[in-house]
Amino acid sequence: MKRILISLIINLTSITAFAQTTSETPIQNISTDSAVVYRLFSTRNKWTFIKLNTRNGQMWQVQYSLEEYNREDPLSLITRVTKEEEKNGRFFLYPTQNMYNFILLDQIDGRVWQVQWSIQEKSKMVIRIN
Repeated sequence: MKRILISLIINLTSITAFAQTTSETPIQNISTDSAVVYRLFSTRNKWTFIKLNTRNGQMWQVQYSLEEYNREDPLSLITRVTKEEEKNGRFFLYPTQNMYNFILLDQIDGRVWQVQWSIQEKSKMVIRIN
């Protein structure tokens, strides 16, 4: 009985450790239509997406559930270009190996930002990478 219990604990610990240390970048299901204004980017949290305005870089955190916790909260309402510079498909989000972080790329001038989403408001941020 003791052997079975020890074996079970070791197996469960191994499975848990492997599940938490995956280094795969998530695969995005992206529309091939480059003329769209908004895109949804999945996160590794199955209940959370990031909605991106591809014209100006504004972002919202979209959460859904099977119950009543459905919401869309601003992640960054700062427009990163002037109205005249806006263009469909200009901005794009790239996932990183950190489930809470993405890289926002201005595909025209090459500027980049670190985007961090979170359930906690104080942990959300968008920082320019120079």
